[in-house]
Formats: sequence, C-alpha cells, structure tokens
Amino acid sequence: MSFYITTPIYYVNAQPHLGHAYTSIVADVACRFKRLCGEDVRFQTGTDEHGDKIVEAAAKAGDSPQAFTDRISDLFRQAWPLLDVEPDTFIRTTEPRHISTVQAILQQVYDQGDIYLGSYSGLYCKGCERFLTEKELIDGNCPDHQTPPQMISEQNYFFRMHKYQEWLIEHINNHPEFITPERYRNEVLAFLADPLEDLCISRPTSRLTWGIPLPFDNRFVTYVWFDALINYLTGIGYPDGPDFARYWQEATHLIAKDILKPHAIYWPTILKAMGLTPFHCLHVHGYWNVNETKMSKSIGNVVRPGELVKEYGVDAVRYFLLREMSFGLDASFSTESLVARQNSDLANDLGNLFSRALTMLNKFANGRVPEPATPEAGDQELTAAAQRMLADYTAQMERFSFNRALQAVWEVIGLANRYIVVNAPWELAKNPDLAPRLATVLYHLAETLRLLSLVLQPIMPATAAKMSAALGITETPNLVSQGRWGLSRPGTLLTLGPPLFPRRDKEGEQKPPATVKENPAAARAKNAAAPTPAAGTVEQITFEDFKKIDLRVAEVVAAERVEKSTRLLKLTVKAPEERTIVAGIAEYYQPEELVGRQVVIVANLKPAKLMGIASQGMVLAAKGKTATGETLVLAGVSGQMPPGSRLS
Repeated sequence: MSFYITTPIYYVNAQPHLGHAYTSIVADVACRFKRLCGEDVRFQTGTDEHGDKIVEAAAKAGDSPQAFTDRISDLFRQAWPLLDVEPDTFIRTTEPRHISTVQAILQQVYDQGDIYLGSYSGLYCKGCERFLTEKELIDGNCPDHQTPPQMISEQNYFFRMHKYQEWLIEHINNHPEFITPERYRNEVLAFLADPLEDLCISRPTSRLTWGIPLPFDNRFVTYVWFDALINYLTGIGYPDGPDFARYWQEATHLIAKDILKPHAIYWPTILKAMGLTPFHCLHVHGYWNVNETKMSKSIGNVVRPGELVKEYGVDAVRYFLLREMSFGLDASFSTESLVARQNSDLANDLGNLFSRALTMLNKFANGRVPEPATPEAGDQELTAAAQRMLADYTAQMERFSFNRALQAVWEVIGLANRYIVVNAPWELAKNPDLAPRLATVLYHLAETLRLLSLVLQPIMPATAAKMSAALGITETPNLVSQGRWGLSRPGTLLTLGPPLFPRRDKEGEQKPPATVKENPAAARAKNAAAPTPAAGTVEQITFEDFKKIDLRVAEVVAAERVEKSTRLLKLTVKAPEERTIVAGIAEYYQPEELVGRQVVIVANLKPAKLMGIASQGMVLAAKGKTATGETLVLAGVSGQMPPGSRLS
C-alpha cells in the first residue's frame, strides 16, 4: 500500500514556531507508523513564498522578497532535523518546477471556461490574503486577526467554484473519512449550506507583483492560495511523473484549523475542475496555546522548537506534544507541564521500568534473555495486556488519536512496573529452587520491553533505537512481523546503558535543585548519597573520635516514597529496635527492592525532621561514576547478620 502525507507549506513571513513543529511532528509520526506497518510512504513539506505579507515582511527586514524568502525558508528546512522530522520532499513555491505546474493548471482551467474576468467589491483581509464574507466576521473583524477587513473594488479573474458546490457536498457526505475529526466536516457542510461564491484567483500587478504571473494575462499574478495548494501535486511530479500515479490516490493532507476553508472547499473544487480525483483525507488539528493564551508575537509568547529541543531533548518534546493534545482540539503548552510529563511518564514510568528490568536481567540472568518456564496467571495477564495494547495502539494511530495510542502503551508500562513489585525477582533469586520461576518473570519483562521499543519507534525514534540496541535487537522494526508476543530469543545478549530520561526539577534543570540553607536533616540525607572524598582532602580524626560513631547493621522492614520529593525514601528499619530513617536514594532504588535488605546505618545521629518526617539515623552509601553513568550503592555486609549488630 502507498501513503502520501503533506503538511501545509508554511508561510515564510515569520520563523518556525510550536504550531509548525506540532504539524510536522504529527506528519513524521504518521509516516514512521506507516513504514513500521510495511507501507510505501511519501512525506512532503515546504514553504509558501508569495503574496502581500511576504512583500511587507521583506520590506521591514530590509530585504528583497526573494532574499527574504530564501533566508526564512532555510530556517524551516533547518528546523526539521532538530525534531527528528524526516520529509522526503521539501518544496518551495518559488521553484521553477512549481511555477510551471501552476501556470499549466491555470491555462487548462481557463481554456475549459472555468476561469473568467470580472469585477468585484468585497472585504479583504490582508492577514488572510483573501476576501471575507459578512458571515465570517466577528464584531466586524476578521476572526483570526481581530482587525477590520478593507473594502476593495477591482477587476480580477475568478474560478467558477459555485459550479462544483453540489458535487462537493455529495462527496463529503458519501466519504465520512474525507474530513476528520467530524466536527470540522460538520463545519464545512454548514458553510456549504449557503450559496458558494466564485473564488477570486488573481491580484492585479498594480498592487502586487510578487507572485506567479497568469499565463493568459500578465497584468495579474496568481492569488496565493491557488498557487500554494498546487504544491501537493508539484512535489510528486504532476501530471505524468511516476510518483504522481503511485501516491496521489492515497494523498492525506494535515493542517491546522485556521486553513480549513481553503483546503476543504477551494482545493477539492479546483481538483474536480482539473478532472482529478480529490485527495483521500484531510486531518485537521487545533491550536497550541501557551499558558492558556494564544501564541502571539505581539505579547512575546511564541515558542521556538529549536529552543525546546535544546533544553528538553527531542524525544521528550515529541512525546509531550503528541500526548498532551487530543487531535482536533486546542491544547495548552507550558514548560511546567512538559517537565511533569518528562519526570512522571518518561523518567518514572518508562525509564524506571527499562532500567530496573535490564538491571535485574543483568544481575539474575547473566545479561541474557532467559528461557521461560510455564507461565502463571500473572504472566498471562501481562501477555494479554501487551496484545491488547498492540491492537488498540494500531487502531488509534490509524485514526490520528496519538494521545489515546500512547495511553494504551502507558497502561502496559504501568502494569509491567506492578508486575515487578508483585513477583519480586530479587526475592526469587534467593531461592535456587525458584530459578525457573525467576527466568519466566525476567523473560516476560524482556519481551514487554521489546514490544514497547517497537510501538514507540514512530513517537520517539531515538529512544526506541536505544531500547532496541540494549535488548540486542538488530532487525529493522516491523509491526506486522514483530508485533506479537513471544519473539524474544532466549540467549540474546543484553547491554546496560545510561538512563533513558533524566529527571528534572520544576525549573527544568537536569540536576537536583540548588542548595539553599539546608537544614541539618537535609544535609544528612544528601551526605548519605555523597561520594567519599579522596584521601588527604578531609580533616583526620582520632580513634577516640571514630568510636563515637555507632555503625550498626539494620534490616529494612518497610519502604515508601516521601510525598512531594523525587529524592527521598522513608525507611523503617530494625536495628534491633524499629526506627524511621529518611534517605536520599529514591533516584537509585525502588521501595520494593529494599524490603528485607540489610544496610549499614549511623545509629547515634541526632534525630531531625526532613520533609516533616522525623529521621532517626543515616543510611550509608557509596556514590560515583561508572562507564554507564552515575550510580549509588548502599553499604552492607557480606553475610546475613542479626539486626543491630555493631560494626567495629
């Protein structure tokens, strides 16, 4: 099967922003998903470079229109690799191949009598570069630009758009997939309930020269929308190129809701007049607001995609945009929401699952996928959930419901994290008789990770590649052949790596919050995870001083996270009496891993409150850097000792 998707060609009167990034990422994700399903894919984007606004923007910048469009178009071209967006074609409307295609189509439609010269008086919005009807105005203003349109009277050429109104209504009604989501299909049908006016497709050179000259009257240039829409044909070699025959029948256009009318009304009627079948589908998404306010250069809240990627990483940005917006509705962007998603969904859920599972596979299965034994009920539950995920994910991705597809994926991630807690591989490893059970649990974790790396490939390609490499997967990802349970090969060598996603503080920094007048308890918690200074760099103490420190073996009997803290765990330890200790080890240990473990504590440290919890001691740990990144290991004893045993 073939799949051809386009973004709108972006208008070069301004630099790339969050809205451009979202549209392009969605198109890229759709392409990667279709390729994952084994389809033949073509992805096109580009820049729209003619019209009044370009002339105005170029003049303000002190450039000629051509120099200005060259510069801004290049900014768009450079933005996409930063976002891992990989179009097959980047088209510009100032290219000779596009100009000749537009003029050939104009001549064809003119020769058949569907373009005529007439006089017109109407309300013209310079921002939209089109005439508006009274019905479209809100309080006398353009609904998009909030400015009153100008009354213009002039002679121009018109396309007989009204001729194809009934055909378009019938086509939309007979093809419910033609415009999605449904709310936008209904909006177009409501507009078509009134008589359709003919479309003005020229501008006199007396007021605009920056455009494609009409081939039949050089006193006029082509209206920017008639020019721009034809890019979808130019880029695949219309009329006789092999790619046109190969892809046009499956053309899918992706747009934001502000350009619905040109794509849902102008474009299909132009295609009908040309004698072409219309495109297959038009997908329409909403706006990105910033902190609940519409993005605007005038109020200075425009978000630049390059800056986001530099600060948060490309996959975190891609994931956030797809998870946060329900396709078709508006969504709100804030850095606080992005950081929350990165910490919760990516670091805590996905990253933690991946790190824990690989660590246990490395520790308990010699770094290889083990041979499973007969699965139990809990194993079958995880298997069934993974299979449901594959079906739901595929259906939602086909519908462009990316947030729902990701919800299905994260349900399995959550179940897999609970699976670890319930089955406690660290406990199974203590009993040699339970080795088959341990192998089965670890196999199910490895297989879950394999399927997760597969479905995440379109969303977060770099992360999925890291996961696949760590899991020893060398095959090209393919959802059809690899999207089923049980394909992990026992004996496959696994590798450990750094965390997939670093946690961030509320300001977005990839590091613990800066120290500000720490209280003694906070300092002790930090010291519990601090590296030992090199010999000779600290003040020496006497043996009598050392004897004052009461080091004891303690057994962890309970562990839990401290609310509103990303670093602290609350431990209940027996040494031999029970006591509470708050330790700064949450970034390295899960609570369930610690229960039953013996640690070394400073038993006679003066109690102090940390995050409102009375801490009665300090857990000792070593912290340092390894080849795979920063690590922390709790101090312990080589054999089991009675809780409360003193170290000396």
